[in-house]
Amino acid sequence: MKNLLEATERICQIKGSLIAVDALLPAVLEVLPPACLDTLARSFEAHAEAARTIMLNSDISDLVLATFEHDVGKTRAVLCRLASTKNTVDPCHAVEAVLLTTTHISTYAGSHLSTGASGFFFRRDERLFLVTNRHVLVDDPSGHFPDRIEIELHTDASDLTRYTVFSMPLYDKGLALWRQAVDTAGPVDIAVIEIQTSRLPEGVQLQAFDTSHLDLQGEDVAIGDNLTVIGFPLGFHDTVHHLAVARSASIASAYGVRFQQQGYFLTDARTHRGSSGAPVLRRRVAGHGSGSSLQPWQLLGIHSTRMDMSSRDLMEDESLGLNCAWYADALMVLTDSVPEAG
Repeated sequence: MKNLLEATERICQIKGSLIAVDALLPAVLEVLPPACLDTLARSFEAHAEAARTIMLNSDISDLVLATFEHDVGKTRAVLCRLASTKNTVDPCHAVEAVLLTTTHISTYAGSHLSTGASGFFFRRDERLFLVTNRHVLVDDPSGHFPDRIEIELHTDASDLTRYTVFSMPLYDKGLALWRQAVDTAGPVDIAVIEIQTSRLPEGVQLQAFDTSHLDLQGEDVAIGDNLTVIGFPLGFHDTVHHLAVARSASIASAYGVRFQQQGYFLTDARTHRGSSGAPVLRRRVAGHGSGSSLQPWQLLGIHSTRMDMSSRDLMEDESLGLNCAWYADALMVLTDSVPEAG
């Protein structure tokens, strides 16, 4: 009787230990990266088949075999579920969605690479636009006259290293395909070009600002407010995941006032060539409104050029570190169905 009692207690102990292992296994699997899960699944199937062969050629009861097959199936299901979950990660959750609003622009004259710049996506109703500076697409003083641009687009929702280069012509039968504007002070250094969404590659992953991001939503914007400029300074970016970088800035002139009668305000930031066309953003103080992943951001301006003084002594005086940001509300005119003349 004593031996039977000890055997029963031992069986209970083994059951408890197996339940603990059963709870540990999914926890261990959940922390493994997708590549390891794929390798583990293949290895598990191979070892399970080897164990199955040994048991079928041994004196083992049908109950043991049935339990083995049940647990193999359960482990296989856990591996499949985790692999499916980890391989369908939305990049909007993998990284901040605002990083997917901005793209690197390369300008070309024929096959000759001319310059690199920044741009971002803006959606107006059902239409999608690429926004950048006018001088990125044409610049008379420097003799810059590209005929097409290329932008980089992510193509895989679970792997940000996968991307494609999307080419866009700038002219059709000699007529410019982009839109630009003028105001009372002269040309506005903003240009938009509509993207034919039917031509976009399948599975393209991007985020776009819209008119809600131009709305102040009752918040006061004041001098000294913190800003973020997301772009490609000197072309620098995460070349593995093809993501832009962010620079900190602040409002350096009276917001809402046209600095020296021009359609821009000033920002205080360290910027470089290649940042032209980058969005100038302010994070909202209040709640996120509609709950959109981009809703915390206000689109205040489009970074253009550095501001300096012609009278500055290049040997004695440092650069002012100020920049021109054209007011983003100009996009309401530039993306209108029937754009105003000019």
